[in-house]
Amino acid sequence: MLKKAGIVAGAAAGLMMLGGTAFAAPAAHTPDPTFGDAYATFIEGGGALGYGAASLVAGAYTGIATTPALIAHSLEHHGH
Repeated sequence: MLKKAGIVAGAAAGLMMLGGTAFAAPAAHTPDPTFGDAYATFIEGGGALGYGAASLVAGAYTGIATTPALIAHSLEHHGH
């Protein structure tokens, strides 16, 4: 069951990344970005990447640390 959930989640993430650009309306002509615009976009993207990586590591660490207790608690309630 978990394998199917992972496949569905992966497919949904892929569609979200590709679907947004595929169905976007054509953009009106915009002026070329300046160095300042490009720099700000780069810094903002780096911050988002760092936040995402930190969230992933924190979630994995929490899951690894709490999983044995959750399993023991579950077995305790089901009498196995």
